[in-house]
Amino acid sequence: MAQLYFYYSAMNAGKSTTLLQSAFNYRERGMTPFILTAAIDNRSGVGKVASRIGLEANAHVFEATTNVFELIKAEYERNKLHCILVDESQFLTKAQVLQLTDIVDELHVPVLCYGLRTDFRGELFAGAQYLLAWADKLIELKTICHCGRKANHVLRLDENGRAIADGNQVEIGGNDKYVSVCRAHYKEELKKAHE
Repeated sequence: MAQLYFYYSAMNAGKSTTLLQSAFNYRERGMTPFILTAAIDNRSGVGKVASRIGLEANAHVFEATTNVFELIKAEYERNKLHCILVDESQFLTKAQVLQLTDIVDELHVPVLCYGLRTDFRGELFAGAQYLLAWADKLIELKTICHCGRKANHVLRLDENGRAIADGNQVEIGGNDKYVSVCRAHYKEELKKAHE
């Protein structure tokens, strides 16, 4: 029975690595995965899913206007798909998350989404909000803060390494701009940013 999965975490918990491992596992068994990622995330090039440990794969891309159901249905009709893997799923819109539920319910293809739960302000991304609400399975991938506790928040840093408290929700970057921390260190760093 197909289901919608949401694998969420703070940054650097291995979401993309886990997605790429899942794609490998499907291919190894003679099955066809369909990898989808946000066009806005061009850190490794548009249409690439890459992990920090060096794994990468080509992917189809979605933008805010993409009808993911129609995109995947067209591919499904050409080539039977066994699984849909969505990287950077926090960038999905509400309508796109609903379209993913249609893929599960109408095409009977499992959909595995990987993304951030919250932004650097501690607020939900739209994609994460609706995945948390509508997914059949929620799986937290864990990473650690520099203190050893579970990191469940993301700090955005300025060019001097100081936490930024305000700004646009989306600013693409990696370890140069973001660091995952526990709640206590998140609050501590934001307090420093307001001083």
